[in-house]
Amino acid sequence: MEFEYRYFGQSAVQGGSGSTRMSFAPDTLREPTWFRGALDQRLPFREAISALHSVVTSDLRFTPRDRTAYLAWRAEQDTLLDIEGMALRSQAKVRERIHQLTARQRELLKAFNTRNRPYRDAEAKYFKYLYKNDYAAWFVLDPVITVHPDEVFFECFSEDEASYGRLGVSHGAFKRGGEGSDDFKCGTTNIDYSYGLYDAFQKIRGYKETVLEVDPSGFEVQTTGEASFREEKIDLPDSWVRGFLQVSAAMTLPMTSFDLHPMDVHAITSFLRQNTAKTSPRALRYHLTPGQPVKVIFEPWNRELVCHRSLYTGDSVQEIRVWGRRRLAILERLVPVSKRFTVHLLGSGMPSFYIADLGDMHFTLGLSGWTKNNWSSQGNFDLMAPRTAVDSYTTEQVFSALKSQWLAEPKALARSLGLEPKVVSSALGMWTQAGRAIYDLRKGVYRARELAREPVPMENLRLLNPVEQQARGLVAQGAVSIRAGESKGRITLRSRIQRENTELVIDDEGRMLAAQCSCSQYVRDRLYKGPCVHLLAIRIAHQAGDR
Repeated sequence: MEFEYRYFGQSAVQGGSGSTRMSFAPDTLREPTWFRGALDQRLPFREAISALHSVVTSDLRFTPRDRTAYLAWRAEQDTLLDIEGMALRSQAKVRERIHQLTARQRELLKAFNTRNRPYRDAEAKYFKYLYKNDYAAWFVLDPVITVHPDEVFFECFSEDEASYGRLGVSHGAFKRGGEGSDDFKCGTTNIDYSYGLYDAFQKIRGYKETVLEVDPSGFEVQTTGEASFREEKIDLPDSWVRGFLQVSAAMTLPMTSFDLHPMDVHAITSFLRQNTAKTSPRALRYHLTPGQPVKVIFEPWNRELVCHRSLYTGDSVQEIRVWGRRRLAILERLVPVSKRFTVHLLGSGMPSFYIADLGDMHFTLGLSGWTKNNWSSQGNFDLMAPRTAVDSYTTEQVFSALKSQWLAEPKALARSLGLEPKVVSSALGMWTQAGRAIYDLRKGVYRARELAREPVPMENLRLLNPVEQQARGLVAQGAVSIRAGESKGRITLRSRIQRENTELVIDDEGRMLAAQCSCSQYVRDRLYKGPCVHLLAIRIAHQAGDR
C-alpha cells in the first residue's frame, strides 16, 4: 500500500535563551490543517513527546547476534594452532619457515585493516547520517497529527508493530489570548518528523516561551515555490496499516479498569529494569480485589508488589496476566509529570492500555497481548466489536454527522440521527476500520480522523475476514440454532455447531462480553487472536434473527 507525502520545507525547532518555537511541516497534499499556540505546560509536553519518540523507535523483536567477526577470528586461530602443531612435529627449519609465514600473514592482515579502515569509517558515518536525517528509511510512517476543537493529538506506531502511542494536548495546555492561541483549523495531516527533532525537544525548558505550530504557510505556496517541496513515497505493508487500525477496534471492547499512582508505576518499571528473567514464565499478574490495593506479581520470581496508593474500585475479584512487560519502560519518563495512570485490561493475554494523566495532556500507550503477538498479523479484534449489518446510506449519514461535530458519543449521535445505538456503533466501527475514525478511550467518544489522504482500501485490510466468511457460510447452511436468554442488559446465546458447544454473551450494542467454545481453536488461543468461527456464527445468526 503506497502513501505519498509532500512537505514544504522540514519540521524544525528554533530555540534561543528565552523562547523555543516548534514548527511542524504538514503534508501539503492533504486538506489544509493548522494550529498555533504558546504552551503553558512545557515540561510535561517535553516528556510526553519524548515518550512518543520511544514508541516510534521501539523494536523488541529478537535479533540474532552477528557472529561473522567471531567466526572469522576463530577460523584464524584454528589455522594458527594447526600450523603450530605441525611446527612442533617438524624440524627447526620448518618451524622457522612457518614463523616467517605467520609474521607475513600478520603484516598483510594489518595492511588490509589499515587500507579498509576509511571504508568502514565512511560506511558507519553514512548509516549514522541516514539514521538522523532520513528517518523514513528507518521508520516507515511519519506521525499523524490531528487538530480537533478540544485538543491536538499525535499518533504513532512502533516498528515491531506491537506498541501504539497517542499524545493528546488539550487547548487548555496553551495560553489563552497568547500568540495565535485560537488560530487553528480542524483536520488530520502527516507531519515531517526527523530524528534531529528529538534532540531539539530535549532543550525545552520551563522558563522558555514554547510555541507549537503546525505551519499553515505550507498550503499557501504557489507553483513558483515548488522547488522547496520535498516529496516522499512510502510503500507500507498492508499488515502494518491494518495493525494501526486494530488498535481502535480493541479500544471499543469491554475492559477492566483501575488507577495506579505514578510511584507504583515507577516501582513496576524499576523492578523490571533491575531484574532480567532468564526462564519462563515472564508474565505480570494483576491481582484485583474490590476495596483493596492492587497487587502485582512478577514472574518467574513470584515477587509481590502491593500498590498501597492504588485501590481497586471494581465489583469482582480478578487475576489478569499480561505479557510483553518490557515495553512499560516507555512510561518511565512520564512518572514525574503524571497525576495518575489509568490501566485498561481486556483480559489475560489480551491487549492493554495505559493512560497517563498529565493535566491538560494525556498519553496513551497501547500494547498487544505480547511482543510477538503484534497488532498486525495476530489480532482480529474488529471481529469482537459490534458488527450489525448497516446499509451504505446509513453509514455515510453517521460519518457525515461525526465529521460535522469532529467528536461525539455513540448514543448522542444515535439520538440526533434517530437510529438505534447498535446501528451507529456498527457504522462507527466500520469507519474505524477504514481509517477515517478513531475511538478515544479516555473520553469514550469517537473522533473523525483520516489516517490517509484517500480512504484505506477495506478489501486490503481483510475486513471480511476468512473466518467471518466461513461463519456466514455456516449460517447460510442452517447449521446454527440458538437458545437465547437476556438478563440485566446482557444476552446469552447458546448453540451446538459442528458438534461443538458454543456460548456467547453480548451486550445491547453487540459487543462480546464473554465467550466459551469446545473447539480446538478456542481451547488453544482463547480470544487472544480473535473469536473462533463458531462464536462468529452464533452472533451472525442472532443478528439475522433480529433483522
